Amino acid sequence: MAVADFYTKINLQYSSQLSYVSTRLSYSRRVSLRPLPRPHNSRICCSVTSKEAQAPVFVNTEDPRKKPDCYGVFCLTYDLTAEEETKSWKKLINIAVSGAAGMISNHLLFKLASGEVFGPDQPISLKLLGSERSLQALEGVAMELEDSLFPLLREVSIGIDSYEVFQDADWALLIGAKPRGPGMERAGLLDINGQIFAEQGKALNAVASRNVKVIVVGNPCNTNALICLKNAPDIPAKNFHALTRLDENRAKCQLALKAGVFYDKVSNMTIWGNHSTTQVPDFLNAKINGIPVKEVIKDTKWLEEEFTEMVQMRGGILIKKWGRSSAASTAVSIVDAIRSLVTPTPEGDWFSSGVYTAGNPYGIEEDIVFSMPCRSKGDGDYELVEDVIFDDFLRSRIKKTEAELLAEKRCVAHLTGEGIAVCDLPGDTMLPGEM
Repeated sequence: MAVADFYTKINLQYSSQLSYVSTRLSYSRRVSLRPLPRPHNSRICCSVTSKEAQAPVFVNTEDPRKKPDCYGVFCLTYDLTAEEETKSWKKLINIAVSGAAGMISNHLLFKLASGEVFGPDQPISLKLLGSERSLQALEGVAMELEDSLFPLLREVSIGIDSYEVFQDADWALLIGAKPRGPGMERAGLLDINGQIFAEQGKALNAVASRNVKVIVVGNPCNTNALICLKNAPDIPAKNFHALTRLDENRAKCQLALKAGVFYDKVSNMTIWGNHSTTQVPDFLNAKINGIPVKEVIKDTKWLEEEFTEMVQMRGGILIKKWGRSSAASTAVSIVDAIRSLVTPTPEGDWFSSGVYTAGNPYGIEEDIVFSMPCRSKGDGDYELVEDVIFDDFLRSRIKKTEAELLAEKRCVAHLTGEGIAVCDLPGDTMLPGEM
């Protein structure tokens, strides 16, 4: 059957707008996005049919700051019809990203659009949230995505209103947060960023998919995730994650270097607790080539002191060297975190994620977001690992990071609906990337 027979109606803005649609993608779908203004009497020649298509005249009088906007090739309305939907492609998923004009997103978005994260047969829609100040930068991001010709990227929209950007979101990657400035107390950062995530939680609760998966990256990510889930009561608390995968990756790297092996030989690595300098990289349960780390690296002093501090302080040291907080490695860790949820966990292994502690088997205080070992069947859900061991060193460190998270929780009580905030933080454990 000729390609032209597959398509009954095509309205395009540019002659190349469907150049990224392979002729093998004969499936029915409709994309409806608000087009940009076009000149009168513009005519184009469609790349998949010999017939000319008249581009409709449209005048956009709306303020672009008021609603999500689309850009370039994604600003069109067209129909693609076929005899049946392509069976090899999955249903489109909507991915919302906050802080989409920032450095982390600059690395992450192209990994998402390439198929590296969700697979080569998973079309996606990107919904990019920024601020009024970053709206022009968001347009630049959309232009770069457009120019990259990703076949899996079916839609892109940009906006500054979370209630519009989060509409029908299947995944929400909450990266945007205010950095800690000179002289700012940590309690102040908790309050300022907490307000952002309280609002975003309300927006997710109102308009996102009922089974949306939320990964909070903006610091302080554990408590921000708690605030977000408390403001989204209609979404399962289990669906919220605080990103501690970068800490896990850093710990694996250091153990591999010490043991003289490649990093993929390190497994069962857990980061317990808060994404702060109280976090606990667990060398007791970790393995190298399937052998407990303490049997491979017999230097207990190094494990308890140098290794632990190296992982805890890695973000701060990187800032001193690089002059800014990690972006590329953070984006990679977000990819790893998502893939851990959408692909089955290898037999006997697990991964770290900051998750809600209700019903946890470790005796950790409930009603906080705490990094713990998880396994997944690849369906986006997870279960906590029960076959872990503890010693006095590990338990004492876990208690310290638990106390910090409980103090943070009291400090944001006014944002979680639990009363008046009381800030009695046990110490100023600067989070990696805060400054």
